[in-house]
Amino acid sequence: MGGASVSLSAPITCDADVAEGAAWLAEAEPRFAMALTRTGPLPLRLRPPGFAGLLDIIVGQQVSVASARAIYARLVEAGLHQPENVLRAGDSGLRAAGLSRPKARYVLALAEREFDFDALHSLHDDDAIATLVDMPGIGPWTAQVYVMFCLGRRDVFPSGDLALQEAARGLFDLPARPTPKDLTAMAAAWSPWRSVAARLLFAYYRVLKQKEGLS
Repeated sequence: MGGASVSLSAPITCDADVAEGAAWLAEAEPRFAMALTRTGPLPLRLRPPGFAGLLDIIVGQQVSVASARAIYARLVEAGLHQPENVLRAGDSGLRAAGLSRPKARYVLALAEREFDFDALHSLHDDDAIATLVDMPGIGPWTAQVYVMFCLGRRDVFPSGDLALQEAARGLFDLPARPTPKDLTAMAAAWSPWRSVAARLLFAYYRVLKQKEGLS
């Protein structure tokens, strides 16, 4: 693919990389500097690449963080973070562990596909995302989150995420939640550290939620 020949930036691998990106963002955008005083140091949030990492993200689609963690823990306990065990368990085993019918179908399809996760490491961000989206049940958000947190890419921003939209609305005093298109346009100014900008806005969203809970 065309992206394979493109020079790739070094991935985010440690807290120091995240701190470097946060410092750049704070210098570039005063509101990010303010947000960092509220959030404190940003988390690394890396996940292991491969089947287990993508499964973790699929589990987290459209459910609360607490529910996703509980379901994923049950899957791991049953060995269902390994594709061969998923194939043996089938739909009924995945449903018993807490997956919805559509998610069980997607996870089974992924296990059957024998997808080459290692090949993603050599692809440009857009090509890696497109390759993931080509699979059943993998939309842009899931693919972008995988590329950010499983491949450690520095400059990916899932603008369709509602938490990011709400955090941006609050931080930048917007009259309404920005659309994915509008947030993508805003985020262009945060390159080459858009993945850290996403971490910052995720953290700021939690600050906003805690503030609402205290009011």
